[in-house]
Amino acid sequence: MTDNGGCYRSEAFRLACRDLALKHIRTKPCTPRTNGKAERFIQTALRVGLRKGLAQLRCSRRAELQLWLHRDNWHRPHGGIKHLTPITRFGLAENNLLRVPT
Repeated sequence: MTDNGGCYRSEAFRLACRDLALKHIRTKPCTPRTNGKAERFIQTALRVGLRKGLAQLRCSRRAELQLWLHRDNWHRPHGGIKHLTPITRFGLAENNLLRVPT
């Protein structure tokens, strides 16, 4: 789910979603409730100090972001999904290639 920004309406984004077999859903304009997960992610990122956009991050900050994303998705329990980690929703085995070593 994304907002209606130009990058999410582009042909390149549409093709990427198709290639990854993803269903793209757009939020309704001026309806913050439907964009809550994205807003919460941004709020959390700001709280932990990730204040610059990805394009502006230096190599060390990119590495920091990668580590934070891994911890957030693989290790931090999320209250909105019964205190499970987000990755558990995919039912992946421990030896799955998506698993990043910590």
